[in-house]
Amino acid sequence: QVQLVESGGDLVQPGGSLRLSCAASGFSLDYYAIGWFRQAPGKEREKVSCFDTRTTDSKTVKGRFTTSSDAAKNTVYLQIDSLKPEDTAVYYCATAPGARCRSYYAIEDFNSWGQGTQVTVSS
Repeated sequence: QVQLVESGGDLVQPGGSLRLSCAASGFSLDYYAIGWFRQAPGKEREKVSCFDTRTTDSKTVKGRFTTSSDAAKNTVYLQIDSLKPEDTAVYYCATAPGARCRSYYAIEDFNSWGQGTQVTVSS
């Protein structure tokens, strides 16, 4: 059974950092890319980043979001640096339709969503 569990969300001050985890079970990260998404109150869910094992082990998007993985733990991470209040949201991970991240994937193409982890950025 494919399952994803997010963790690591917290209340942090602006300028701080967090590392979110997405623990995968029931499949290998070699088979599905993992997308990271977030949804702020009253807003649409948006894609933050995507990770696959065939592109690179670590990727930085938008200068502040870095994905990486630990194959032994079958876990993907999302490091968020220089946190801003507008980063406040529930963060989710989900499996992509295939093993590679593709820019043309829509949010609706992702599956096996985790329950989410809350990130709150406030002083």
